[in-house]
Amino acid sequence: MKKLSILLLAFVALIGFNACTSDDDVVFIAQPDPEGIAFVNSFSPEYILTSSTAENTVERFVWNEIDLDVPTNINYDVLVSTSEDMTDPALLGSTAGTNLAVKVKQLMNFATEEVGLDNDPETEAPNTGTMYVQVVATAGTGGEMVHASEVKALNVVIPETAGEEEEVFLNFFLVGDATAAGWNPDNNNTPLFRDAENENIFYFTGRFDGSGDKEGFKLIEILGQWQPQWGLDNGNLSNSIILGGDPSAFPVDADAYYSLTMNVDEMTYSFEPYDESGAATYDMIGLVGEGTTVGWPSDDNPTPDILLTKSTFDPHIWYAQDVELSEAGIKFRANQDWAVNWGGGENFPSGQATGDDIIVSKAGIYNVWFNDITGRYIFIEQIPAE
Repeated sequence: MKKLSILLLAFVALIGFNACTSDDDVVFIAQPDPEGIAFVNSFSPEYILTSSTAENTVERFVWNEIDLDVPTNINYDVLVSTSEDMTDPALLGSTAGTNLAVKVKQLMNFATEEVGLDNDPETEAPNTGTMYVQVVATAGTGGEMVHASEVKALNVVIPETAGEEEEVFLNFFLVGDATAAGWNPDNNNTPLFRDAENENIFYFTGRFDGSGDKEGFKLIEILGQWQPQWGLDNGNLSNSIILGGDPSAFPVDADAYYSLTMNVDEMTYSFEPYDESGAATYDMIGLVGEGTTVGWPSDDNPTPDILLTKSTFDPHIWYAQDVELSEAGIKFRANQDWAVNWGGGENFPSGQATGDDIIVSKAGIYNVWFNDITGRYIFIEQIPAE
């Protein structure tokens, strides 16, 4: 009887081992998504490519997520080619998500090296042309293609120029019932402050009024125009171009100070409470220097400052409109005195206080904004100087 029991246990163990081996050998076969894959972003009639905007995002390609009915990794490749049949495509980028930001310089490199465009009016090479893009979905570790989207044509233009191109900066302005401007896109809206080293990063530290049943705030790129409009989509940074409609507002919990940081290249942001209780307040902040129309203070002219206006919504935000600047040094200072002053070195038209004079690199008429908590400033050109 004892031998029989041992044999029975061995038989059961053998069955269990075979069952485990069988489970490990299960093979999942990916089934194509009947919906397929397609771009869902809007395409521009033409894409203007310049070296001065090389680091800007020229397009964010967005597509639908596919479902292969199996637990497998899905990767998406955005390809570009000189031919509509996607012969010898180049890779613009890969992601496990459903969107990819492409910079001007990526399309410009392909346009010049593969399409054969240039911006020199003295050459026979054209400055306009067409390239083609497609998104391809691959599954599993082997990268087997399971879906490919319809091919889209991109009409690109490299503007002809005989001289040096001027750099064009993207700006963002606050709008919403939690901001000083309210829901008015043309109400001296406070701008975000652009990073001096990375033009895709923006900052703002200041008051947001989230009291009562206020909706919050959004961002616009052009004063007086609602589009493009930036906000949130299911808690993620997004804009009206990606969504094909208006995003939702950034919510604000209370009437308090917050610090906003936004990276429009990586499509990320942070919005955190900020303790401003230790921040100094000033009666006056002005702009002086050789690069202004008033010059530096002197015995004959001890207080020449171009005085900025203090925001009635936030006492740490200051601004002045239509300030004429020439290519020379300038500084901000408090209370028409040198005890507290702010510079920025060669960080123009935006930056953060360093102590050195801000060197104006381009003469013109500017709207000036300054934050005395962070020392950040931005000069937004209005009319180029003659």
